[in-house]
Amino acid sequence: MHPLFDLSGKAALVTGGSKGIGKATARLFAEAGAHVAICSRHEDELKVAAKEITAGLNVRCVYRVTDMTLREDVDAMARWAVESLGKVDILINNAGSNEPQDLLQQSDETWDRILELNLTSCMRLSRSLAGDMAERGWGRIVHLSSIMGLVSNPGRGAYSATKAALLGMMRAHALELGPRGVTVNCIAPGPILTDLPMSLLSDEQKRSFAERTALKRWGEPLEIAGPMLMLASEAGRYITGQVIVADGGLMCRSF
Repeated sequence: MHPLFDLSGKAALVTGGSKGIGKATARLFAEAGAHVAICSRHEDELKVAAKEITAGLNVRCVYRVTDMTLREDVDAMARWAVESLGKVDILINNAGSNEPQDLLQQSDETWDRILELNLTSCMRLSRSLAGDMAERGWGRIVHLSSIMGLVSNPGRGAYSATKAALLGMMRAHALELGPRGVTVNCIAPGPILTDLPMSLLSDEQKRSFAERTALKRWGEPLEIAGPMLMLASEAGRYITGQVIVADGGLMCRSF
C-alpha cells in the first residue's frame, strides 16, 4: 500500500456496512490497515460481513445492529463506535434508502423516514464525531450522495431532496471543519450493482441505465470504494467541500 493510501492506525465507521458499497468500502479500508466498525439493521448480515471484511487481515471489524431512522439508535451507535475502537478518524455515511412516490401520492410517513435515514442521521453522526476529529487535528467525513441529487426522475422527489441536501450540508461543514484538519466530501454514484436499484428497477430500466453511460455498463461497489479510500486517506488531504461523480459517464449526455 502506497503511504498516501495507508490507513494503518486509523479507525473508520461505515454505516450500511453489511453489503454493497458499504461492505466493499469497509473491506478496502481494512486492506489499507484501518480498524473498522460497521452497522446495519440485520445482525445475520453483519456477522457474515465482519468475517469477510477481516479475512486474511490483522485488523478488527466490530458491528452493531442499528436502525438509522431512530435518533437514539444513531447517537448510541456513535458512542459505541468510539468505545469499541478507541476513536473514529473516518466517518462514511453510506446508509440510505429510496421509496419512490409521486408528489401527489407522497405520504408524510415515507417523506419523514427517508429524510431521517438519508440526511438527518448523517448530520447527527457528523455532529457526534467531528469534535474529537478536530481536537486530534485529523479527520475524514464522506457522505454517499447520488447523481439523483444533481438530476432526478419521476417518483424520486424525497430521495433526490435528501441527496441534494447532503451536498449543501457538506459544503458548510467543510468550511467549518477545514481549519481544524477535517475534510468533508460527497461521492455521487450513478448506476451501481447493489440491492436497492436491482429491487426497484425493471429489466428495461436496468438496460437503459447501462446504455446511457459512456462505459455501457453498471458499476461495481468496489468502483465506489476506490474513491472513498482516496478521500479517506492522505491522498485526498487537499480535497474538501467537493462532490465526486462516479457514474460511468452517464451525465456526459445532454439528452
